[in-house]
Amino acid sequence: MLHLVDVDDFSKETVLKIIKDAKSFKIKLPPKLLSNKLIITLFFEPSTRTRSSFEVAAKRLGADVVHLDPAKSSTKKGETLEDTFANLCAMNPDGVIIRHTQDESAKVLADMKLVPVINAGTGKNAHPTQALLDIFTIYEHFNGDIEGKNITIIGDIANSRVAGSNIKLLQTMGLNVTLVAPKEFMPQTSLPNFENLEQGIENADIIMSLRAQLERHKKPIFDDYGEYAKHYCIQPKHIEGKSIAVMHPGPVMRNIDISDEVLASNKSLVLEQVSNGVYVRMAVLKHLLLDNA
Repeated sequence: MLHLVDVDDFSKETVLKIIKDAKSFKIKLPPKLLSNKLIITLFFEPSTRTRSSFEVAAKRLGADVVHLDPAKSSTKKGETLEDTFANLCAMNPDGVIIRHTQDESAKVLADMKLVPVINAGTGKNAHPTQALLDIFTIYEHFNGDIEGKNITIIGDIANSRVAGSNIKLLQTMGLNVTLVAPKEFMPQTSLPNFENLEQGIENADIIMSLRAQLERHKKPIFDDYGEYAKHYCIQPKHIEGKSIAVMHPGPVMRNIDISDEVLASNKSLVLEQVSNGVYVRMAVLKHLLLDNA
């Protein structure tokens, strides 16, 4: 039984297989490979892109999807996450997709070895399918020539589960990662890192902006988002005359993370990431529920 708790669960060869399948699905939707499969989604945090992307992916493959709303579940009556999961598994689903506030929640459920568990974002450390769709988007953009490409991740890196999974996967796939953030947003790292945006993107082939999560910091670093934007918003001057791709996992805070002009430019891959998320998640579901069932 395989799970996807974080990107470490997949070898480089498996990632390339996911990319290959996702590309194939993007060219032509497959037959209903997961017909008669039942998938339960268990989202303890709000989600627009990730939840809908997983549901569309599952239905494209012919699976049935049941969403459990934790706000209306027995967890509100004191039931533990493990007991909720065990009761769901007693209904014989083929897989459970979970989003949770706690870092270790997906691993805890995977270790119960009841059904395949797919992490749809937990805590502030892991969001593996976002990293997989990001690497697929980069792979497509550069026609597979990604070895040695330079990517700069900008924003609240210390609190970003997207950054956590991406930093691991990008390096596994041969990219050079640089980090840009105010020191309070920067995790402990041996990677090249800068507080100054211009310095950090000087040699970048790809810029990955992250949402400024000022609300997660107990001690204010900036007076407001406008003050943050003065230093870290990606603007036309940062990409003019450069062959550079701009990415963001969403939701984008316009004119704070990335300016309207950059989002509307042909250098923005943000909507392509959303589109690719469906095909990558289809490939992940196929890999876990069919190829390795």
